[in-house]
Amino acid sequence: MTTAQLVDQIKKKQSFLCVGLDVDINKIPKHLRSKEDPIFEFNKAIIDATAHVAVAYKPNIAFYEAYGLKGWQALEKTIHYLTTNYPEIYTIADAKRGDIGNTATMYAKAFFEDLGFDAVTVAPYMGKDSVEPFLAFENKHTILLALTSNPGAFDFQTKMIGDKSLYQEVLATSQTYENADNLMYVVGATKAEYLAEIRTIVPDSFLLVPGVGAQGGSLTEVCKYGMNKQVGLLINSSRGIIYKSNGEDFATAAKAEAELLQQQMKALLIDVEL
Repeated sequence: MTTAQLVDQIKKKQSFLCVGLDVDINKIPKHLRSKEDPIFEFNKAIIDATAHVAVAYKPNIAFYEAYGLKGWQALEKTIHYLTTNYPEIYTIADAKRGDIGNTATMYAKAFFEDLGFDAVTVAPYMGKDSVEPFLAFENKHTILLALTSNPGAFDFQTKMIGDKSLYQEVLATSQTYENADNLMYVVGATKAEYLAEIRTIVPDSFLLVPGVGAQGGSLTEVCKYGMNKQVGLLINSSRGIIYKSNGEDFATAAKAEAELLQQQMKALLIDVEL
């Protein structure tokens, strides 16, 4: 999917909501656990309930790998269901891969060609050798970890290298990579105060912003400092939507929460000329 197609969805839905599909069998409603594929049944219900206001879905790959072959099959069925029934919706493999050379290329093939995701998250620690293999795929996006929302982000990401923080160096250097137009960046919502500075380095790139909702990030603050002329934001909410209820009404509760976020986003889009 191209960036223009993603922006078109944002216009149509007046939303820049990404729903995180981080499925823990121990947290899904009990009535689903006896199903042949409870993870897929849960995902299908969440997707059908929220697709009218979501522009993206982001399965966290670890939550599928943890269940072995059955988990991977549930992931395959989920992405196939999305691309078949909601082909206009952007899909992100939250895999945080970070190897180099042929290994990176094989990871890219797995997510872009075999599974058909539109984007994958990648760790930049090993430099361009771990990023450019992903960037080589046409109409696919590589979402680079830049400034994350976890407490340990301060261990390395904000450390100074000369007159720049490490995350600033990652942003600036990655813009020199081949096919850098295919880059997006992860910036945690709990780091909203950094967004204005980040926008001076990557003014036109989309930012994937986790941390709104359960982690306490402010949607208004993120938009105030991070929005650009194309909106340039995908706001991810996982637990706050998919686990809004653990009863038989879980999909209805997820729908209501997603619609609430979409209405807040619609209000924040009023001044944006899309």
